[in-house]
Amino acid sequence: MYCSTCATPVAPGLSFCNRCGASLKEAESSKSVGAYLISAITTIGIAGLGVLFGGAIALKNGAQLRDDLIGMFMFMTFLLVGFVELFLCLQLSRVISGKTKRSSGPPQTPPQPTELRGSQPRGLPEPLPSITE
Repeated sequence: MYCSTCATPVAPGLSFCNRCGASLKEAESSKSVGAYLISAITTIGIAGLGVLFGGAIALKNGAQLRDDLIGMFMFMTFLLVGFVELFLCLQLSRVISGKTKRSSGPPQTPPQPTELRGSQPRGLPEPLPSITE
């Protein structure tokens, strides 16, 4: 496994990269958010259909309401469930596009060990002048 920020090899189970300190848990948390959103979309869709049809049957048989009032109830229920489903689908698309934006950059190759690249010349940085000079 490699760090998504600096491409350093990291051991599985770490929370942060040893080299750059980037969080390694972001990818896992976005997966769980996506799974929760998919289950919420499915649950609300099924429950919404149950309320739509079950409520219409209950209003027709139990309350003896007219068909136009039951139709209005069904239409309003459909709109409410539809808007909630649309909102959840938009949130899911944001989570998915957030994952692709991070990985859409050029493919990063893991850095080669310094032994293969040769020794790098090292030097000290130039000292900064004093404020009083």
